[in-house]
Amino acid sequence: MKLCAVQYASTTGDIEGNVARHTEFVELAASHDTELIFFPELSLTGYEPALAKGLATHEEDPILDVFQRLSDTHGIVIGVGLPLVSSTKPRIGMVVFQPHTGRHAYAKQRLHEDELPYFSAGEKPLLIETREHRLALAVCYESLQPDHVATAASLGADVYLASVAKLAPGMDEAHACYAAFARERTMTILMANCVGPCDGETGGGRSAAWIDRGKRTASLDDEQEAMLILDTTTLTARVLTLAARMA
Repeated sequence: MKLCAVQYASTTGDIEGNVARHTEFVELAASHDTELIFFPELSLTGYEPALAKGLATHEEDPILDVFQRLSDTHGIVIGVGLPLVSSTKPRIGMVVFQPHTGRHAYAKQRLHEDELPYFSAGEKPLLIETREHRLALAVCYESLQPDHVATAASLGADVYLASVAKLAPGMDEAHACYAAFARERTMTILMANCVGPCDGETGGGRSAAWIDRGKRTASLDDEQEAMLILDTTTLTARVLTLAARMA
């Protein structure tokens, strides 16, 4: 199975523009026979907690319908990040589109203390079932918590998809954690981080993939948008780039 992590630079607050850019990445991934693609944390709005309440929507918002059409057309699973409306504060969500199946929303369950003024926590894990794998979702801070990956493993997940928005200073530690989790849990881990604007700073990139025994098969740089495609059959990875967006 070919899995794709997108290293993406969101345009802050521009959901429509980010949707259009996401579709370009999906189309390119599909042309390389990718079966699943996912983006960094809050990829459709940018990671800007202070703006999340005003940008929050729900998984059935018609602006997201294009992803269901792409999923149906290309037979590809798509995961995109955005703040989701809840009865209290918005949630940090990832909406998952599967071919010819109703969409599903996952909400980050473990929040960093800095996020508590802006967001409420989700309550349930979400597993993506395919013929080859059972894939668990994790969003940023929680993906680095041993109990979160342990729960995913206990539910039978053999692939862990980490959608994050992390700055450069934390990336060495994050890479070490993911390598350890992959080794300890005999689990494949694929991480998608942002570049560009991130809560007033700049995302640290370095999206990467780890296979069992903690081996890192590939890592992107810390500046450029790109896609990392991991083939879980051959355990090899490749990097694709998309033309720079127009000013």
